[in-house]
Amino acid sequence: MISRNIDRLLGRPESKRDLEGEHTPDGVAERLADQPTGSHLGDFVYGAIDGTVTTFAVVAGAAGADLGAAVVIILGLSNLFADGFSMAVSNYLGSRAEQDRQSQARREEERHIRLMPEGEKEEIRQLFRAKGFEGDDLERAVEVITSDEERWVEMMMSEELGFAPVERSPARAGVATFIAFLVVGAIPLISYLVNLAFPGAIPDAFLVSIVLTAAAFLLVGALKAAVVGQGVVRGSIETVVLGGIAAGLAFVVGRLLEGIA
Repeated sequence: MISRNIDRLLGRPESKRDLEGEHTPDGVAERLADQPTGSHLGDFVYGAIDGTVTTFAVVAGAAGADLGAAVVIILGLSNLFADGFSMAVSNYLGSRAEQDRQSQARREEERHIRLMPEGEKEEIRQLFRAKGFEGDDLERAVEVITSDEERWVEMMMSEELGFAPVERSPARAGVATFIAFLVVGAIPLISYLVNLAFPGAIPDAFLVSIVLTAAAFLLVGALKAAVVGQGVVRGSIETVVLGGIAAGLAFVVGRLLEGIA
């Protein structure tokens, strides 16, 4: 199991032995019994990416404008809490809206089945006909699905309307985003906070911030790769490059506006 997960993280295909184990009768039964649950790893990863990029952009912009360390800390912490909360609320509201839309669609399907059962059966029939069912096999499939209203509604939700069977908690999605934004987004500020507590401990706080931020980008990129099924090396490099571009733009803008700071 561990080696298979590592292969997936690194973007390598599963071995034939792993696939054979998963497709035995016991292996299939075990996988199907393990019902999927809503994961918030994606919320954490994207919150971490956004927090790191935006906070370091603030640091780079302040450094480009040659502002003092105190200003960097004030702007950085303000960004962490304000932008992090804003992103968390946006994620919560977006997830809640999607959940409400799915609930409304379910109620509509239940209503249609009660009012127009034959028409809804015909929809099931055509869905299965498109999958290659014909004749008696098609009619048996329709009869089995429509004999249980809950199963019937679930089929319409997934096959006709395209809703995923797993629902995520909007509140947990928002919390995961906020925590990731704060924790990982604070990394570019560490060197400045250390100098605040111990003046002069780090001679070049901006350089150390660059190194720490690059390391954070690499880690977050690896996590992102795990979420989207991308190779870890590609995912890490992609995140470092895109984050570096954002930071570079902030630094250049800060340098151009240095005269009015």
